[in-house]
Amino acid sequence: MDLIWEGLRKALELLLTLDPEVLRITWLSLQVSGAATLISLALGLTLAVAVALNEFPGKRLVIALLNTGMGLPPVVVGLFVTVLLWRNGPLGSLGILYTPSAMILAQAIIASPIIAGISLSALQHLPPGLRLQILALGASRPQMVWLLIKEARLPLLAAVMAGFGGVISEVGASIMVGGNIKGQTRVLTTATVMETGKGNFDVAIALSLILLVLAFSVNALLTHLQQRGRRP
Repeated sequence: MDLIWEGLRKALELLLTLDPEVLRITWLSLQVSGAATLISLALGLTLAVAVALNEFPGKRLVIALLNTGMGLPPVVVGLFVTVLLWRNGPLGSLGILYTPSAMILAQAIIASPIIAGISLSALQHLPPGLRLQILALGASRPQMVWLLIKEARLPLLAAVMAGFGGVISEVGASIMVGGNIKGQTRVLTTATVMETGKGNFDVAIALSLILLVLAFSVNALLTHLQQRGRRP
């Protein structure tokens, strides 16, 4: 119990004193996970729209793969991204291994199936005749897609929250492709693992609490936007 109280005291101390290292780590965590979420939103929503609004052979297989991808282990993603970006790998010439760019790539791969799967479910649960009604009113196909997205905006925001939550809290892929380099690729999750391994439990608890506050703040903002869009 003393460790928990010491962790709380340490967290307040780090926040109130505006510790430069903690601020740097927190800001990098937000940058990496925020960028990865935006990329995965573009990829996942595009894929969800394409699958939901079209009929093609193997559609059920694609949906099954998306649903499987929602539980994709971060360490598996980290392994494959590391192999791709390794010096002798297919994308080794990019030279981005152990950089924030590699972390964004890995996290985007993790979040994309989550956002795509939830978005696909949201679009499929819209009234079946809604598409025909929109087209009958003279809307073009891009206008129809936009209106369907607006209609499903509440569960789509939930998809964004799930995607962000999945990447801000992951550690395996970030360590593997980022290397947890101080001042370059160290984020809240990797720093917490490192401090725990060193036996600095008070610092680890403090970083964990800061991570929780960061995740809560972002999700609270998204929840506010989501609930504001509800019909009375």
